[in-house]
Amino acid sequence: MKNTIYITIFCLFTGTLLVGAQEIKPISKAEILAKVVENNRTIQISKEEFNASKADYRQTNAVFLPNITASHTGISTTNPLMSFGSKLNQEILISADFNPALLNDPTTTRNFATKIEIQQPLINLDGFYQRKAAKTKMEAMSLKTERTQDYLAFEVEKAYMQLQLAYKGVAVLEKALEAANANKEMADNSFKQGFLQRADVLNVEIRVTEVKNQLQTAKSNVQNASNYLSFLMNDESDVVYQPTESLAVSSLNIGNKIISENRADIKAMQLASKGYEAMNKADKMAFLPRLNAFGSYEMYDNKLFQGSANGYLIGAQLSWDIFQGSKRFGKAQKSKAEFEKSKLEYNQYVSKSNLELNKVKRQLVDAKNRLELTDLAVQQSEESLRIRKNRFKEGLEKTSDLLMAETQFAQKQLEYYQTIYQYNFTQSYLNFLTKK
Repeated sequence: MKNTIYITIFCLFTGTLLVGAQEIKPISKAEILAKVVENNRTIQISKEEFNASKADYRQTNAVFLPNITASHTGISTTNPLMSFGSKLNQEILISADFNPALLNDPTTTRNFATKIEIQQPLINLDGFYQRKAAKTKMEAMSLKTERTQDYLAFEVEKAYMQLQLAYKGVAVLEKALEAANANKEMADNSFKQGFLQRADVLNVEIRVTEVKNQLQTAKSNVQNASNYLSFLMNDESDVVYQPTESLAVSSLNIGNKIISENRADIKAMQLASKGYEAMNKADKMAFLPRLNAFGSYEMYDNKLFQGSANGYLIGAQLSWDIFQGSKRFGKAQKSKAEFEKSKLEYNQYVSKSNLELNKVKRQLVDAKNRLELTDLAVQQSEESLRIRKNRFKEGLEKTSDLLMAETQFAQKQLEYYQTIYQYNFTQSYLNFLTKK
């Protein structure tokens, strides 16, 4: 039992040392962005999706390039037709082989055939449009990768601002704790001199405890923000990041910001719609005939990997699938419906983006107004705290009023920094929406 207790105490002590020794690493937004671009899994996944679509496009080269196969086949047969044909291909027939008895009941014949075949597409109109659709999909996936990088750059800005805000919260609450401890010391002295009651001292002590709890939560927010940045950078080292730039109001430049049709994700949807259009045309072209050329070179012998006799075959084939049980009609109708659906989705997406843009512009104006009001509120609460603190020292102010003023000042500071974060975040989101 004692050993268990000692082990538990040792583990707790060791854990405390590890937390206390956690590395604090200064980092800039530019450093984070560079590591995200290089290591982020979401970007890597998006690149692999592009590589897959690129491979699909390369497969459509079969519309132009030949299909070449080579084979070597060996048989042993007493089949009359196969036996006679094998000797004929080997060019070893003699007059005795035409004996009806031998023709009807031949001896065992061995034949080894080496064959090289070439199939060359000439006119496959449906394949041409399928290739066009595959190319459009590849270009759309490239734009999707680009938009993914834009989104993660925006996510880095947001996460970095959250880290800055978390550190501001810690700084405000550390000052609040310092002030609360000073008030406690002052209250203890006043209690010893008989100027305060024990209940007033307890109120001050409660305030100190509250601030300590809030400070611990603020430090946890720093840890949470650091962990999220590590996740974005695909960095598994457990460190606490410290921003090299402090949270400050960004310059406002709304200008004539609009949703651009050249924005990567919108352009990708437009290309996707064109891809559906190409597939619809390909399904329609499937009703037309196809023209393909073919050829083969063959070598025959009754010994393995020999070729004493040879010959070739060349030709062309015009094929036309006239009716496939209405399968092609249904396929063409489906691809047309998908094309019409993609156009509607594109228009809806652009409309929704414009709706979001107008909303963000209003949010930015509201955030600017709140910024001015919260800044004024901080100044007023700071002045109120200064007056009440001076009056409390002179015994002219209640303890509860001082604590209320102190709490209000800390809250207004936190609100002010939260408003700065919201203001900067809204600007970043506006730039993300209107990126070209």
